[in-house]
Amino acid sequence: MENIATAETQLPKAPARETFQIYGAPWYYFAIFGAVVIIASYMNKLPSGMVGAFPLMIVIGAVFGLVGDRTPFINTFLGGGAIVIIFGSAALTTFQLMPQTAIKTMSDFMKGGGFLDFYIASLITGSIMGMNRQLLIKAALRYLPVILGGVIVSLGLASLAGALTGYGAKNALFFISIPIMGGGMGAGAVPLAKIFGEGLSKDPAAMLSVMVPAVALGNALAIVCGGLLNRLGKVKKSICGDGQLMVLNENAALKDTEVSADYKKLRDHLVLEQMGTGLLIATCFFSLGALINYFMPTVHGYAWMILSVAIIKITGLLPQKFEICCYQWFQFVMNNLTGVLLVGIGVAYTNLNEVAAAFSGQYLLLVAVTVIGAIIGAGIVGRLVGFFPIEAAITGGLCMANMGGTGDVAVLSAAKRMELMPFAQISSRIGGAFMLILSSVALKFFS
Repeated sequence: MENIATAETQLPKAPARETFQIYGAPWYYFAIFGAVVIIASYMNKLPSGMVGAFPLMIVIGAVFGLVGDRTPFINTFLGGGAIVIIFGSAALTTFQLMPQTAIKTMSDFMKGGGFLDFYIASLITGSIMGMNRQLLIKAALRYLPVILGGVIVSLGLASLAGALTGYGAKNALFFISIPIMGGGMGAGAVPLAKIFGEGLSKDPAAMLSVMVPAVALGNALAIVCGGLLNRLGKVKKSICGDGQLMVLNENAALKDTEVSADYKKLRDHLVLEQMGTGLLIATCFFSLGALINYFMPTVHGYAWMILSVAIIKITGLLPQKFEICCYQWFQFVMNNLTGVLLVGIGVAYTNLNEVAAAFSGQYLLLVAVTVIGAIIGAGIVGRLVGFFPIEAAITGGLCMANMGGTGDVAVLSAAKRMELMPFAQISSRIGGAFMLILSSVALKFFS
């Protein structure tokens, strides 16, 4: 018996179960924090300005994001937490499930407080500065034409379908196809709504209510099409590279898309002061875009900011240290404040009544034509420049039509081609930036 007891006492102990966490805190702490914020909101004691908006939007975003990421079908085909955060927050406003003072605090923070511009400046500057310079240069030679081919066919077919169905070529172009191809919500539909609002003298919130379902549906269809293209590649081996983008051995020239080990080590070593410097540089680039826009108002300030950041990155005029600062600040904002932004989009820019009114067979048809056009255009041009059509259609087409970074992961996962992530990121970042520039120019011809 003693031997048995001794053996039992020497058995390895089961590892302690990790406590479920929400927004980086154990769930019970988060519940306490959330309860304080919610009670203050319903008692109309929530402070005004960002000191009240931040905690409330963080709590709402974290809860809705958790629900979306863990709900079957939604987390697989509809973008997961992002969609639930937007539409859940919009429901709180539309059905008046939150006190009007709380809704006003969040809306003012988004619109009057400039949080939207702050987020976009951080996102664009840091994402471009964090890319590999050689990747930008090499991929531009062949990959950007693939993106352009997908965009041209997509917008052209959508405009044609809009004219034939009575929706209107202009409406289909600006409110459905361009938002879908624009790089997601935060860096796509939201700035596009502001650009169109200024250019067409319309309420950006009303236009965003039409754009949001288009982006969401386009993302869902892009994910489904990623799986379908993977199946097609198994049947048509001649047009499939099984994850290799370029035909023959030329892929080796573009395969080195990762940053160097030393650069990655510096980039991933977080320094608080560097993030502060990144904040300064990002907001300065935003100011630079506004300044250039003052002298050359033909193109929107966002577009000038994007061009400025890309030129500085490619030419290497900014020391590597400051590039890392921008990247680290971007990572902080993206990881911690994206949910906050999505709540703001739902509360301040998404009217569920207008969203419901936008749904129709005609609307769904235009979304489908946009995504299919992106596949066709990117696949054809990809073949012409020496890419495998399946891989070109997935990266240059579907990764333009999906919902930014999360959409890239979902599409490539469905297509079983995660190794193409660097090119998917070019589509989301550079391609999305191109759509902002294109939309600014297009307004001058159609407004």
